[in-house]
Amino acid sequence: MREAIAEARVAEAHGDVPIGAVVVVGDEVVARGRNEREAGQDPTAHAEVLALRAAAKAIGDGWRVTGATLYVTLEPCTMCAGAIVLARVPRVVFGAYDPKAGAAGSVLSVLDRPELNHRPEVVGGVLEAECGDLLRAFFRARR
Repeated sequence: MREAIAEARVAEAHGDVPIGAVVVVGDEVVARGRNEREAGQDPTAHAEVLALRAAAKAIGDGWRVTGATLYVTLEPCTMCAGAIVLARVPRVVFGAYDPKAGAAGSVLSVLDRPELNHRPEVVGGVLEAECGDLLRAFFRARR
């Protein structure tokens, strides 16, 4: 999670909401992503999506991100949860819960829908205070 937090700080440095993600296989970080919606003027440039794209290339199993854990500083939104399911990520670990848009249990529970063909293991609240503090400080500075 510390590596994901480092990515979040990079996002913040270029004016994006500080959310970071890393994909780990075994003990190795195989991909990184950070929010780049503002930098790229792209509504889909969420940390998770960018990390999953890079991981698919690094792992070399086509579009599947199997055998990996996705660490992300904020609970995935609906779009990112959908990408996680479609990429067949086996495990997701996130920091702060998102009571406004979280799709891993806070608002919606996309990642454990029995109707879907893949349901990853989900662990939330890892370094929650630190991840949440990053976001709160970012938004406080803009108000």
